[in-house]
Amino acid sequence: MSKSLFWATFVTVFLAELGDKTQLAAMTATARSGALLTVFLAASAALVCATAIGVLVGGALFRLIPEHMVKYAAGAAFIGVGLWVIVKG
Repeated sequence: MSKSLFWATFVTVFLAELGDKTQLAAMTATARSGALLTVFLAASAALVCATAIGVLVGGALFRLIPEHMVKYAAGAAFIGVGLWVIVKG
């Protein structure tokens, strides 16, 4: 296992997840229920599942589609979601 890849991925995902809707949902669920361990385990399991899907899909895409095309598609999707949030928000 590459330590540099591990830490680069960890830091990137950690910073991306700070303050996002997932964290806010976990805070809300904890505040409403008071069940810290249950919410922590459920949110952790959900993040692991979502990450597994991303890794599997990413691995398949990079075998089928050139890397630069995946980057363009991901960037366009990111911009599209941002515009959708602005318009619908």
